[in-house]
Amino acid sequence: CASINAGANDDTGSGVHSVRHIHQPELLRHNSCSQGIAGAVMGAIHPAVIFFVGAALIPFFKGKPQRIFVVGVALAAFVYMPFVEPQTGWVFSFLGFNVVLLNADGLSLFAGYIFALIGLLIILYSIHVKENEHHIFSFLYIGCSLGVVFAGDFFTFFIFWEMMAVTATVLIWLKRDERSLGAGFRYLMMHLIGGGILLIGILLHFSATGSMEIGGLAGLPFALILIGIGLNAAFIPLHTWLPDAYPKASFAVSVLLCVFTTKAAVYALARSFPGIEIVAYMGGVMALYGVTFALLQSNARKLLSYSIISQVGYMVAGVGMGTAMGVDGGLSHLWNNVLYKTLLFMCIGAVIYRTGKDDLTELGGLARKMPITTIACIIAALSIAGVPLFNGFVSKAMIYKAADYHDVLYWMLKLASVGTFLYLCKFTYFGFLRRKEIKAREAPLTMTIPMIIVAFLCVLGGVYPNLLGNILPYQSEFHVYTPGKLIVTMLLLGAAGAIFFFGRKLFIPHRREILDFDYIYMRAASSFMRFCRNPASVFAGWIDLTFARLAGGFLWFCRNPVSSLAAGVDSMFALVARIFVGTARYSPLTVLDSVARWMDRLSLAAEEASSRRAQREKMAALAQGKVDIRGIDSALFLVALMLALFLLYLALKHLL
Repeated sequence: CASINAGANDDTGSGVHSVRHIHQPELLRHNSCSQGIAGAVMGAIHPAVIFFVGAALIPFFKGKPQRIFVVGVALAAFVYMPFVEPQTGWVFSFLGFNVVLLNADGLSLFAGYIFALIGLLIILYSIHVKENEHHIFSFLYIGCSLGVVFAGDFFTFFIFWEMMAVTATVLIWLKRDERSLGAGFRYLMMHLIGGGILLIGILLHFSATGSMEIGGLAGLPFALILIGIGLNAAFIPLHTWLPDAYPKASFAVSVLLCVFTTKAAVYALARSFPGIEIVAYMGGVMALYGVTFALLQSNARKLLSYSIISQVGYMVAGVGMGTAMGVDGGLSHLWNNVLYKTLLFMCIGAVIYRTGKDDLTELGGLARKMPITTIACIIAALSIAGVPLFNGFVSKAMIYKAADYHDVLYWMLKLASVGTFLYLCKFTYFGFLRRKEIKAREAPLTMTIPMIIVAFLCVLGGVYPNLLGNILPYQSEFHVYTPGKLIVTMLLLGAAGAIFFFGRKLFIPHRREILDFDYIYMRAASSFMRFCRNPASVFAGWIDLTFARLAGGFLWFCRNPVSSLAAGVDSMFALVARIFVGTARYSPLTVLDSVARWMDRLSLAAEEASSRRAQREKMAALAQGKVDIRGIDSALFLVALMLALFLLYLALKHLL
């Protein structure tokens, strides 16, 4: 039977020993092709520099030469990666600590290979895009992702982490419509807030240890850095930016975004937080939560966005379990997920390119019109569902094996796999296989060739499960195709297929807005903005009323100064006379008449102020009935601003 073989140091193959940090020298392994003088010279170049230089040179090319140049740069980066040797380089002194731009070890090289390969295929897929800005910021985004992967200290990690968020935001904005503008702004604000939390954790870690070295976290810095990274990994409930932004970007950008941000976060978790139980169970929650909301979607890209959350949950669970098998399984799933999730986004991108539609209610009948795209989609669906002989089966089996000692987590992941098969049946059947008339034709070669390559890799990884064995950080020994695993898998998938076949009417897509945590955030943001506005509004109303009363009384006094004084004297003597004299000359009616006239004027002024206040309250009440999307934007901006001021204070405190 096929197996993943290599020096596991346990007899059972379960890899139960815990992994705390993945940067030990013994993990540095590399391909022999990087040996020799040529390899040493080439290996000194940071892989991200290739993309940064390429981005700077793109404006100097036009038309076909530009397309050749763009693909050539991405190809050069991919070809160069095997020459990057395990090393620590590009070290600079800054503010009393060393900035390490290049830290190449087993884990970072593994992620670097993945990013370089998939970056090449995505660049080829989107070569039809004519905008310089798209290619420039695509290169910058990929380069920043490689910067995160090869960062040797928290400072370098943070700089590339935030640059990655900014470049992704610009890519979302390149669609240039109102929906992408709002989604991009929320994406940026959420990631800046997450980056701010991450930075606070890094500063506290530096203050406590005097070191910027990645790892060795404890206490409050541990929690803050975990939250900051978890936002990019789409931890529940910090995930709302993902299904909000990815469907609203252009389809070429969606293909790019689905790979790097969440996978860079998984890399960061594997680097700093292996073996954390709460992280493992967060992975289980993500897997179930993503599956549930994917089943409810009718928009194809939104369905795939929730699918990202679910599949990242498997990776997070593997890393969180912390065993050699768990970490290798999580990272293997990272590689496999990059392939089949990219392929699914490529397929729906090709459909959008030919039909202009991405909603399952409008799609169908594409199997005859776009056969290559349909076959690629089916292969991707079988892979992500974990069907034997496809790559998803291999990595999921490794994660299930690692979860043998976590019963609850094991069944959470198994249940999520059933849901995964169901939403992929829904996606494939209603999007491609059902009978429906639609105008479409096959995607161009620049799109279909990358899809064919990725589909081939999905099958190759399933047929040869030991393909990644030599480059995983822990070469965990594991037998994939055993009768027990095959029987259990086929029974679960068969049950899921029967549920869909006999109950497919229940899965018919309907256009509707599904409320997620973003609804809670919007309501909270609206309340926050009202709270910020109301103190000023109430104070202004009180000032209006007070000055209206004072102004009314003063005007009345100015118009009749003699009468006012006389009335005052009359009132005083009337009261005195009534008490002590009781004569009719100083009648109480005279006093009451004067007081009544004065109160009338004061009351008119008060009514005017009250009317203005009531009008403001009515407008506020009308606003409460709506969930204004601008409310969350403004609230996020205010939170980010306050966080920035706090970070400035911390920076000045520690640096000065």
